Parts: sequence; C-alpha cells; structure tokens
Amino acid sequence: MNKPLPELLLQRAQAIPGTVYLVGAGPGDPQLLTVRAARLIGEADVIVYDYLVASSILDLANPAAECIFAGKRKGDHALPQGELNLLLVTLARQQKRVVRLKGGDPYIFGRGGEEVETLFEHGIPFEVVPGITAAAGVACYAGIPLTHRDYAQACVFVTGHLKDGTINLDWPGLARRGQTVVIYMGSTGLSVLCQNLIAHGLPADWPAAIVQQGTTPNQRTVTGTLFSLPRLAQQAQLTPPTLIIVGEVVKLHDRLAWFKEG
Repeated sequence: MNKPLPELLLQRAQAIPGTVYLVGAGPGDPQLLTVRAARLIGEADVIVYDYLVASSILDLANPAAECIFAGKRKGDHALPQGELNLLLVTLARQQKRVVRLKGGDPYIFGRGGEEVETLFEHGIPFEVVPGITAAAGVACYAGIPLTHRDYAQACVFVTGHLKDGTINLDWPGLARRGQTVVIYMGSTGLSVLCQNLIAHGLPADWPAAIVQQGTTPNQRTVTGTLFSLPRLAQQAQLTPPTLIIVGEVVKLHDRLAWFKEG
C-alpha cells in the first residue's frame, strides 16, 4: 500500500548534528523551495548563506540559529572560498547542524562540488539537497521554454565569468542553431558574449533575452537580438543578478509570459 503523502514528507526530515547540508535555495521565490530544504533550514543550528538567498527564505530559520553571510559578488567576497570551505568543517566538528544555503542548485555554478570535496577530505558527513537552478526557474517565469520541438532540441548552461576572470568559452559549440544557450553571471560581459556568438556563426538578428532578478517581484525581462540586446540592457539599467538566454525560444516570450513583472 502506498504511504500517505504527509508521512512521505516527514521521512528524513531531521537534521543530524555534525553534518553539513548543502541546500539549494532556488532562484529567488521562496515558494520554489523543496520541502526537504525548508525543513532543514528550520532545524539548522547554523546557516551559512549566499548573497542570492532571499531574506524571506532566511525567515524560515529557527530564531536561535546563527546566520553567517558568505556572499559573493564580482570582486567582493565576504569569505574567500578556501576559508569558507574550512569554516564548514569547523562548524561540523562542533557538532552543529550546518546548512550551507546556496542560491539555485548547489551543483550548477554554485561551487558546491568544491565545498563537498573539502568536507570529504576532512571526514565530515554531508548531504546535498538540490534546488531549482536559475536557468529553469527564471526562464519559466519569463515565459521562455528552454526546449521546444520547433526551436531547440538541446540546452546548454555556461558561465560568463570564469575562474581566471576571462570569457574564454567554446564559441563554435555555443554558436549553433537548434539549441538554447543560458549564460549565468554574464551581464558585465554581455557585449563580448553577443559579439563572439555572431563572429562564430549566429546571425546578428538571432533572438536573445536578459532577465533581471527572475522569479522575484523585481523581475524584468528585456528581449532583443544578439546585435541589439547589449544596448537595450544598458538602457534598461538592469540590476544583478541577471540571466541571459540565447535562442529561437526567446521568440515565445510575448505569448507565453504569465508572471506579472513589477
């Protein structure tokens, strides 16, 4: 016999002292948290959270929990990554229930893999709780399907800001028809991104969009082409975080947008 839903939701709910939970907070809207994520946030002794985690999500924490900000913006890291990794080890060794709360999904441009490697090397038990990554959540709220039988049979996620500060991507692989390209952390280099995609084969009038603070009340979507989008984005004075979507699926935005922006 199938178990009733409430009983299923209660399974594996309790956080274990001395364990680090890497929890995906989703793209911004607190209602997009998983049930597992919400429960762990409420049970944590310590929450180490990122810049992209909404304050309304932190409101779910136990009032007695310690909340440590470890956010990162370009050129401004509250904690260097190496120190952050060791902080998680130290907290776990104090037999605390530690939630490492990360925007989106921990394993998609969230440096979750680096943090888990350190935990493994120091013998710290851990669990990874997936979250809705920005590409999926933001594109959905912007009315842009990432795949579509008529326009895109593949989808590629890339970051517009590499570890060494360059934008050295696989341009021939990205400048292909029949796919959607989603670019995280690319607003600063938007002009360079668009220029390179055109230079490697996509037409200047290829559809492209940039979405500000997707899934939140501050969401704004600007659509255009590879040629026009840098100018349009500058005119719109968008505020990070932003997500760039390139591909023919962007043409569906006007018809499929359901989320009331602003």
